Amino acid sequence: MQQSRGPKAELALHGLVPKKDFGQCFLADERLAARIAGLVPEGASVVELGAGLGALTRPLLERAATLTAVERDRDLVPVLSASFASAIEQGKLELLEADAKAIELSALFAGKPEPHVLAGNLPYQITGPLVTLAVRERVLLERVVYLVQLEVGERLAAPAGHDAYGALSVFTQAAFDVERAFVVRRGAFYPQPNVDSCVVVLEPRARPIEETPAFRELVKRGFGARRKTLSNAWQGVLGATKERLARAAARAEIDLGARAERLAPEAFERMSLALSEES
Repeated sequence: MQQSRGPKAELALHGLVPKKDFGQCFLADERLAARIAGLVPEGASVVELGAGLGALTRPLLERAATLTAVERDRDLVPVLSASFASAIEQGKLELLEADAKAIELSALFAGKPEPHVLAGNLPYQITGPLVTLAVRERVLLERVVYLVQLEVGERLAAPAGHDAYGALSVFTQAAFDVERAFVVRRGAFYPQPNVDSCVVVLEPRARPIEETPAFRELVKRGFGARRKTLSNAWQGVLGATKERLARAAARAEIDLGARAERLAPEAFERMSLALSEES
């Protein structure tokens, strides 16, 4: 396994430049890459989303029992193949050219030892879908370690009542306990982005909240009109009359004069159950 030359030199060697339409910002700090990989349990089976030039792939290989590295940029796949030829030959690394949003995690983890971990340095424009992927496949996962833009990390970890708290916070926290592990400054990337990033660690809740159609609708309606009180934002939700909504809110101990940003995920769950009982 070749030592890293750094992303700028590695790209130049192969006649490549970062692709803006892919949102490519390559991690250039090896110590930070090792620190991120250190959040992955030793002996885990890991799926890495967006391997890029392998900055995170390299230290992940030192900890993982098996590693599947997913990369959609067909120009980078040959570079990764050459850099990690030995690990691929030994069967420790599988390199998959694919769009991370379209992968089947169940197939990638099939027959692999637990714990199962999802990791990656996520491009900003597809962070939402890749967080949704983790939420959707939470039963397969023991841990998720994502490097995301700082603003996104704050939204994922924000408690109810915080300015950054929103629908993404609720859906993520319904499935996971979220920790913002540490901040990664913009100078750690090439090319350097205009914002800082952070590492978030997601671990499945002891009692996950089921994302039922009612739960989903209440969250989306609440934050879709977040300046409105819940009585207005939820007007007619799931076909509920004003009276039925009021009865359900009383049973769920929800103040309809409040706004969605004041409700923890558990409150949305209580309201969804109460509305179902009112039907």
